[in-house]
Amino acid sequence: MYTLYYSPGSASMVVHLALLEIGVPFRLVKLDFEHDEQRGAEYLKLNPRGQVPTLVIDGKPYFECAALLLILAGRHPEARLAPPPGSALRADWYQWVVFFANALGPVYRQWFYPSDLGSPEHPPFVRDALRAKIEGAWSLVDAHLAAHGPYMLGAEFSGVDLLALMYMRWSRNMPKPVTAWPALRQYADRLRTRPSWARLYEAEGLTEWRA
Repeated sequence: MYTLYYSPGSASMVVHLALLEIGVPFRLVKLDFEHDEQRGAEYLKLNPRGQVPTLVIDGKPYFECAALLLILAGRHPEARLAPPPGSALRADWYQWVVFFANALGPVYRQWFYPSDLGSPEHPPFVRDALRAKIEGAWSLVDAHLAAHGPYMLGAEFSGVDLLALMYMRWSRNMPKPVTAWPALRQYADRLRTRPSWARLYEAEGLTEWRA
């Protein structure tokens, strides 16, 4: 059985969604960020970065949400979260997983946690620069979906769509949420009809941006 250490609505979402899509047994351990449980001594033994997610696999902890998605897709090929090795789409799968992890993950982190840069609040020019990076990435994805959708790899759903869905949710209160782009709006609506999305919302007690 897998054990997922998570916080509702955080970067653990994609791993939680992947586990639900795969349909394997797993245990959830919620970390209370308000009480800094992610920085507790016991948790730091599992994840020295003091972040979520951490996924314990066969007694060994692993972290980094995109890496965990890759691991789960490889361990459960029957779930078809990734194109099979040798498929023409396998390279596209790697490209888009790394794109989302690199182009959006760190920038969102800086947007939401200005304290990481040593300030309680970003100066306007920093905030504008971060917003431009995020919106530029979403513009690229919107153009890709308009030309090659309905999913990131074309006709077939894959795990990279779960990663995109997590980051799309994070945009919900930004000056320009993803639903402001036409192809992204349709994409988000399509993904939010999946049973795994409803099950995650129930399990994590989320309400915003459900559908």
